[in-house]
Amino acid sequence: MQGMSERQYAAHVGLSRGAIQKAKTAERLVLFPDGSIDAAASDRRRAETTDPSKTKKPPAPKLKPVPAAAVAAVGDTLREQGLAVGGGTTFLQAKTANEVLKAQERRIRLQKLKGELIERARALALVFRLAREERDAWVNWPVRAAALMAADLGVEPAAMQKALEKHVRAHLDDLAEVRPDFR
Repeated sequence: MQGMSERQYAAHVGLSRGAIQKAKTAERLVLFPDGSIDAAASDRRRAETTDPSKTKKPPAPKLKPVPAAAVAAVGDTLREQGLAVGGGTTFLQAKTANEVLKAQERRIRLQKLKGELIERARALALVFRLAREERDAWVNWPVRAAALMAADLGVEPAAMQKALEKHVRAHLDDLAEVRPDFR
């Protein structure tokens, strides 16, 4: 045997054995008298007779562009950990930042499981409920305290209640203008 078998030539050119058999039938391959394939001559003939648009090209590597926000986040994470960031971010720095973020996420998840952290919506609802209860207590206070204060001062209870309600409402209006920043 002088040349390559169909299987060997298929591996040589990166095609299936069926494709080599079709090329052999179409006489696009050069064969030795024993039926084996002359690889060098067949490569030249295939190059001459093959339509370039029909050839398989190796796929280009699929590299996704990294968003600028992601690169900035890596730099921020590294700076938070006291690691210097030079002009560009290296793969090792990005990997370090990724591991730091994973560790922070795990720590937060553990704190949540231990009950040390609560969800933001739940905390806001609790603060809102407590503030409403406090407001209601202050709104009802003049009715309860006016009679006692009027007796101690010797004034009319209705006048005392009106004065207290006026000042409590003014104070509550001032507090209503305060808007906490829940970031």
